[in-house]
Amino acid sequence: MPKKKWSGKVTHESNALDLEKGVFSQDDPKKIARSLLRSAERSHRRKAKTAEGSAMSMLTFYINRAGKNLSAKRKAVLERAKVELRRMASRRSSA
Repeated sequence: MPKKKWSGKVTHESNALDLEKGVFSQDDPKKIARSLLRSAERSHRRKAKTAEGSAMSMLTFYINRAGKNLSAKRKAVLERAKVELRRMASRRSSA
């Protein structure tokens, strides 16, 4: 009997964020970043102090857990989403 992977369940049924369906499969890094940030802002159960921190944690978790199964193209899109999240966070803190 194969072992069940908990990381997939966390991504789909996270207690910290209610993610939009298919957020990690989008091709636009800005859309991914906005979606994660929106989910983090709406959540009352997040562990990070800021919505940006919570969104970044979920994105990093997904990238780390997907590991070798991510194509170079998909990983590049997700890494650019991290850059977009940082950009959004810096705009908010300077406003």
